[in-house]
Amino acid sequence: MHGYQANAELERREIRDWAGVSRPQVYYSLEKLARAGLIKPAETGEPAAGPERLSYTTTAKGRAALAIALAREDWATQRDRPAFLTWLALSWQAAPETVRRQLHRREEFLQKEIAREKGTLASVLQEVGHRYHEAVWMLELMIEKFESELHWVRRVVREIQHRGKARHPDYAKS
Repeated sequence: MHGYQANAELERREIRDWAGVSRPQVYYSLEKLARAGLIKPAETGEPAAGPERLSYTTTAKGRAALAIALAREDWATQRDRPAFLTWLALSWQAAPETVRRQLHRREEFLQKEIAREKGTLASVLQEVGHRYHEAVWMLELMIEKFESELHWVRRVVREIQHRGKARHPDYAKS
């Protein structure tokens, strides 16, 4: 496919929710992959409608490089660093009303994301026709993570009135 098709497919599949790839990055990446010999112009028999409409296909070198990259340990051993956790760590500095408002915003955000991901899951299930597919598993994981966090946020909202300062702040120094 060409860059325009790749961008359209990324949008259709809502890939940008979990992969930080902008439209310009797609074109830049295609150029970089072509220079490295990992992809090559596809022989489609149709003239390209400009440089952004040049179709590409993977090369044997590209498929081998992907296989090697997918075997790296760090795919399975890295930790996410969500911005919400940074906010939570600093929230003791915020006014109590701000903390309550932010927790409420997070709850609303999570509810919307769960609904959206469930809609995407239904669409993917219709497309692939079975539950045993990477896209299905990814969406199910995201839904379960959001549902788990929503349950946790609701618990924190109930417990926030008991928030207190650390009783042994010097403990971390030893």
